[in-house]
Amino acid sequence: MPDEASAVTDTHALLFHAGRSRRLGARARLAFQRAEERRGLIYVPAAVVWEVTLLVRGGKVDLRRPVRAFFGDLFSNPSFQPHALDLAQVLEADGLGLLRDPFDALICAAALDLGLPLISRDVAIIESGRVRTVW
Repeated sequence: MPDEASAVTDTHALLFHAGRSRRLGARARLAFQRAEERRGLIYVPAAVVWEVTLLVRGGKVDLRRPVRAFFGDLFSNPSFQPHALDLAQVLEADGLGLLRDPFDALICAAALDLGLPLISRDVAIIESGRVRTVW
């Protein structure tokens, strides 16, 4: 991520970071490292929080603690900020018709709302060309 101190995270990127996965791209890893060191800022859209909740509930993700504790720990670092979902984002997401996944659309709408790049390797998002991405 060239000299950008702020970004928005996609769900998989946050989970890769939390799990210290090697699948996290170099620029994405740098963005999360900067946030961990309080030299950068990562916004976590409400849609990401909800998607993580559903993934845990469905048994697809194991955070090794309750979702509330996971996000409590994450947001205890002021460099990780929740980004609330509002009507404008919902309407923006509706306009992103190229994205069939409603979570992708809402997450992209959050990045557009903030005017920041999205940390994502999601092919549908990248190919849509609607938001800047870093990986």
